[in-house]
Amino acid sequence: LKERLPSIGSRSVPYTGGDVKKSGELGKMFDIPVFDNPPSLKPSRPSSSSQHNSGSVRSGPNSGPMGTRPSHSGSIPKKSSGPVVPLQPTGLITSGPLGSSVGRRSGQLGQTGQLEQSGSMGKVVYGSAVTVLGEDLRLGFRVSKAVMWVVAVVVVMGLVVGAFLTVAVKKVVILVAVAAVAAPMVVLLTWNCAWKKRGLLGFLTRYPDAELRGAVDGQYVKVTGVVTCGSIPLESSFQKVQRCVYASTELYEYRGWGGKSANPKHSFFSWGCRHSEKFVADFYISDFQSGLRALVKAGYGAKVAPFVKPTKVADITKENRELSPSFLRWLADRSLSSDERVMRLKEGYIKEGSTVSVMGVVRRHDNVLMIVPPSDPVSTGCQWARCLLPTYVEGLILTCDESQNADVIPV
Repeated sequence: LKERLPSIGSRSVPYTGGDVKKSGELGKMFDIPVFDNPPSLKPSRPSSSSQHNSGSVRSGPNSGPMGTRPSHSGSIPKKSSGPVVPLQPTGLITSGPLGSSVGRRSGQLGQTGQLEQSGSMGKVVYGSAVTVLGEDLRLGFRVSKAVMWVVAVVVVMGLVVGAFLTVAVKKVVILVAVAAVAAPMVVLLTWNCAWKKRGLLGFLTRYPDAELRGAVDGQYVKVTGVVTCGSIPLESSFQKVQRCVYASTELYEYRGWGGKSANPKHSFFSWGCRHSEKFVADFYISDFQSGLRALVKAGYGAKVAPFVKPTKVADITKENRELSPSFLRWLADRSLSSDERVMRLKEGYIKEGSTVSVMGVVRRHDNVLMIVPPSDPVSTGCQWARCLLPTYVEGLILTCDESQNADVIPV
């Protein structure tokens, strides 16, 4: 016997002509409200005599259209496959900490770092995938504390002994000799404190670029190339510059004689930082030397030292305060007072397509090339020609040209 093809329905579906009222199932599929529903047809219960005498009932399930075969023309339940996350314009997917696998990072699609709009306020809040940086960079001298204490004790003892001999012998020559020996040390220390950051920038500029093609795992390299946003692009808070890999907004206040201080370290007649917002996330960099693309792990709380010079956005005084409603709105979103203070707003960012230099450690994990922050601070070494002591900096180093807007490459 030939197998009978399975039937799709027990009876033919009448043509409705596109009228939703004649087909309730069509309205359920497309969530169309139907107000005039037709009365439901309730089949009458057959009597016991008809059940015994009806041939269609006594026959098998394939004996006719009135058989008790299952029907597939019922309502179609709606299934939800979850929110569909669109792919970024760059086509690159990155997320997750360094310890997780690559498949897990690509599957998460940065759900923990999506942007969140905070209620009635216009301030954008990022998730844990975006690193929030502090106000100042941690720069220090690579000199042991024991040596510094020994030098300080010797200088103090020399001054005390010189003063005692001056009083006893009544000759100022001894005190002058001791001061002449201690003066160069003080000048050297003052010079290093003033030129510490500039000397570090010179060291970073002179550091040679490496090729990612020949870099081995664990090697400290400097890579220069074009940056591309990862799964979480950033945005500057005031100018709303989109698709950035690094964004900072800083509010400074000028303190005159007897004015209010912006921070505990704010001195008189100077500008002090009152509020700071600095964010950085994972991004890609395409090496100019080898053409390879590497993932820079700057998010998830990584230590990052950005050297990006901010630009002045607005100067707010008592006269022009009411002429800038956007600035007043920016202050209100952050619960900052807008009293009669002289304020200055600065913003710095690294936009997608900018040329950036990154200094970090190469890591190769599951055929993925990454640049991660070093575990130990990086020292510049003694710069004898510039009379600079060894200076160290912690974390991943990011440097960008000042004229970044003119060098942006469309990506």
